[in-house]
Amino acid sequence: MPKLYFKYGVMGSSKSAQALMCKFNYEQVGFDVLLIKPAVDTRDTANNHIVVRSRIGLESPCLTFDKSENLYKFIFAHNQFKPKSVVIVDEANFCTTEQINELREVSRHIPVLCYGLLTNFKTELFEGSKRLIEIAESIMEIKAVCECGKKATVNARFVNGKLALDGDEILIGGNESYKAMCYDCYSELKKERLSEKETTAS
Repeated sequence: MPKLYFKYGVMGSSKSAQALMCKFNYEQVGFDVLLIKPAVDTRDTANNHIVVRSRIGLESPCLTFDKSENLYKFIFAHNQFKPKSVVIVDEANFCTTEQINELREVSRHIPVLCYGLLTNFKTELFEGSKRLIEIAESIMEIKAVCECGKKATVNARFVNGKLALDGDEILIGGNESYKAMCYDCYSELKKERLSEKETTAS
C-alpha cells in the first residue's frame, strides 16, 4: 500500500544523498520517479537545470514548486499516478501545511517519500515538518554526530562566524552558514553568545 514517509535529519546528515540513493533504487527495479523540491532552494544547478545535490557529490535533475502550488495537481500533471511510480520530495520542511495535506492525498495513490529538516536554527519546528510529524504514516530519523561525539539534533546558524540567535527562518546556505550540533554544545555556545551581547550592550 502507498504511504506518506518522512525521513528527517540535521544539516549534513545525508538526507539528500539518501533521497538520491532511494531514487536510484526505485529506478533500478523499473519505477518512474518524480523528484521535486521547493523553489526556495535554488542553491544547486547543473547545465542551467535545478538539481538535488548532496555533499558527497551525488546529484539529479528535479522539478521545483513554489508555496502557491497545489502539489496534488502538480504531481498528477507530471505523473498521472501511474502504476510503479513514486514521488520523492527533498527539503520538504519548506512545504506549507496545505501542501503536506496534498502530499498525503497523493500518497493514497502512489508512495510519497519526504526528506528534510525537522527544526530551524531556533530549534523550532518548520511548518512542513510539523505537519509531516502529525500525518505521515512512516517517520524515520537520519542520525548525525556533533563534533563532541553526541547525536546532533540542532541546526545551528552562524553569521560572520558567530552563532545567530535571531533572523529570518529561511536562510539558504551550506557548511559556511550551518553546523549540526548536539543540544548541550549548542546551549553552551548560546550562553556565551548571550553573555557577549549583554557585554556589548552595556
